[in-house]
Amino acid sequence: MVRAAHAARGSLADRAVRAALLRTAADLLDEARDQLVEAADAETALGPARLTGELARTTYQLRSFATIVDEGAFLDVRIDHADATQTPPWPDLRRYKLPLGVVAVYAASNFPLAFSVPGGDTASALAAGCPVIVKAHPDHPATSEVAASALRRAAERVGVPADVIAVVHGFDAGLELVKHPLIAAAGFTGSVRGGRALHDAAASRPVPIPFHGELGSLNPVVVTEAAASERGDQIGAGLAGSMTLGVGQFCTKPGFVLAPAGPAGDGLLKSLTDAVSNTDAGVLLDHRMRDNFVAGIKERVELADVEAPVTPGSGGEHTVSAGFLTVPARRLVEGGPHDVLLEECFGPVTVVARYESDDEISAVLGRLPGNLTATVHLSAAEGEGTEGRAGELIAELTPLAGRVLVNGWPTGVAVAPAQHHGGPYPATTSTSTSVGGTAVERWLRPVAYQDTPAALLPPELRDENPLELPRRINGVREQRG
Repeated sequence: MVRAAHAARGSLADRAVRAALLRTAADLLDEARDQLVEAADAETALGPARLTGELARTTYQLRSFATIVDEGAFLDVRIDHADATQTPPWPDLRRYKLPLGVVAVYAASNFPLAFSVPGGDTASALAAGCPVIVKAHPDHPATSEVAASALRRAAERVGVPADVIAVVHGFDAGLELVKHPLIAAAGFTGSVRGGRALHDAAASRPVPIPFHGELGSLNPVVVTEAAASERGDQIGAGLAGSMTLGVGQFCTKPGFVLAPAGPAGDGLLKSLTDAVSNTDAGVLLDHRMRDNFVAGIKERVELADVEAPVTPGSGGEHTVSAGFLTVPARRLVEGGPHDVLLEECFGPVTVVARYESDDEISAVLGRLPGNLTATVHLSAAEGEGTEGRAGELIAELTPLAGRVLVNGWPTGVAVAPAQHHGGPYPATTSTSTSVGGTAVERWLRPVAYQDTPAALLPPELRDENPLELPRRINGVREQRG
């Protein structure tokens, strides 16, 4: 299967073909909507409304990458003409980016479409010109096959071998995939344990390969005392909606909150209590996740000074109930067994640490691992920059995450050109993003040609610019048209 994909990689050389493949794949997925949603709901219990929205996101993502392929800026074409006046003198140098080769994609459990077979890793790899082998997630094998069928039919419809996209199943197949000598890079979304094992396997190969893994994230939130005093009710309700969205199974769930001790924080907690108490029990993606959630809650609530205003845990034979825990922030400064509260617990729960001072906020933030997101809630006056603490908090949060939010909630990752969905380890294993237009950069490598005769240059690097690509000439962006 990998050999067949490798043999077919030349069929993706033409950008027009790749753009057509991505758009056709989106069209065929839309046509298969009912079948996809039915299969995915049966396997994940995420519900038709959520899955229909996820499919729309998935097809939008495919079409947006087609637009990126059409435009061609991702090739990063740069031409520096020979210049003897430079010190040292410049030779003629022409640089652009090439696809790496066959990419292995490891599908996520919590997004059976948008981060699975037809998801962002696959779309961005195909946009780069890389064939894709997807290791399907065991929680949705049927959905994976329906999606793969649509993608393979799209390939054939535009005259590309179906082998440019394929799916494998099973733990052993996934491990063998990352070790295959013809696999040139890998993308993963899942647990820290699973992702780290694959990352290490990718690094220990005779020829190591790039491994772009999204592993886990706590997504801390800081609520200033002024913000809690000004709109604690609103913040509490918003937090409840965000941490219970999708039964708490989003990688951007706000799993840890620093809120003030005292009356302002009490008001926020009352609003959070009311909202979470009115949240129905939900089904997690599988029983392994459910068991891990229940065990994780049990471990946390047994810690000294940890309280559960709304107790999360088992909601029935197949469901879990949402809730939240509170703890004095000083316990997290001290370390020890309370450090488990600084680890992600996958499911509908968040930890609210009550701080007594700005110094406690800084001390706790200094102990956090890398994250996908970090959020601060400010009062209107703080947001206008009339108080210096807001800027200090932004500066403290920025090293912790790939996306910093002000007065919002991290769940919901817009598919936009400026998006960054990544962060310091263990959030991700690289500095790249898995969402947004720049996700294509993961599957490319630069190559420069020096003093190469014009007739031997790739079309992308010729002076006449036959492909009408955006370029930089001698360091200056070329003006076209």
